[in-house]
Amino acid sequence: MKPDTEVMPGAGIETIVVPRASDLGGGFTVLRALPSAQKRMVGPFVFLDQMGPVKLQPGTGLDVRPHPHIGLATVTYLFDGEILHRDSLGSVQPIRPGELNWMTAGSGIVHSERSPVALRPAGPALSGLQAWVALPLSDEECAPDFAHHGAHELPVLEDGGLRIRVIAGEAFGVRSPAATRSPLFYADVALDSGQQVQVPPEHEERAAYIVEGSLTIDGTLYPAGQLVVFRRGADIVLTAAAPTRLMLLGGEPLDGPRFVWWNFVSSSRERIEEAKEAWRSEHFAPVPGETERIPLPQ
Repeated sequence: MKPDTEVMPGAGIETIVVPRASDLGGGFTVLRALPSAQKRMVGPFVFLDQMGPVKLQPGTGLDVRPHPHIGLATVTYLFDGEILHRDSLGSVQPIRPGELNWMTAGSGIVHSERSPVALRPAGPALSGLQAWVALPLSDEECAPDFAHHGAHELPVLEDGGLRIRVIAGEAFGVRSPAATRSPLFYADVALDSGQQVQVPPEHEERAAYIVEGSLTIDGTLYPAGQLVVFRRGADIVLTAAAPTRLMLLGGEPLDGPRFVWWNFVSSSRERIEEAKEAWRSEHFAPVPGETERIPLPQ
């Protein structure tokens, strides 16, 4: 998935992020595009991982044990496979391709993500992305919440060899039903070879993560496995150099800097220290039916 070579950005490009690989254990590796040394965030998006595509060994599965979050919303979206979400609110929700799991951590939530038992004997396939959206200052300590939206709920635009699903926020003249707490957009875009799409100009910060295929922008070719961040105000037209799938994301800049440590996001270093101690001393609410937990990193 990771490109062999890097390219120099064109005039409309602010920076290019080549994600680093991160091993989550059990043969499961992700590509982490945000945060990075080149770019810490795009709009309110402070984290972006590509999961797979991978087919796990028969009898195994994804097992992300219960772990905590504060100050953010997790945004899970799949291209292939299935994940079972459980959280400390009592939510139990499978997510499948084209659907959206939006979990608002706020003052604190704990969740697990696992492959369903029924899929493990054959070895489950998995491909998708998880993003984190930092909450605005006024909502950092809001009550935690979880929402699921089926594929039929998310607006889809089709025009010949172009297909766009608006997962969250507003773009291309349509709005997702997902409740967000700041102006943003997140869209799944599929293009046939030679097809074009203009990146919505109304959002101040914008980027494209190329999942598969390749794009030409201002005459420069960008392969899969790159996050291409656009300059503010630039007119950007993406042309598919092959059948291509990408995620468009961005929004308004956050209302101040954010600190990210492990699974915690906050405008306050002291608040992160409080969250660390709360997890260490088991003061977060547990996930019903789960007995495992990921320990606090040293």
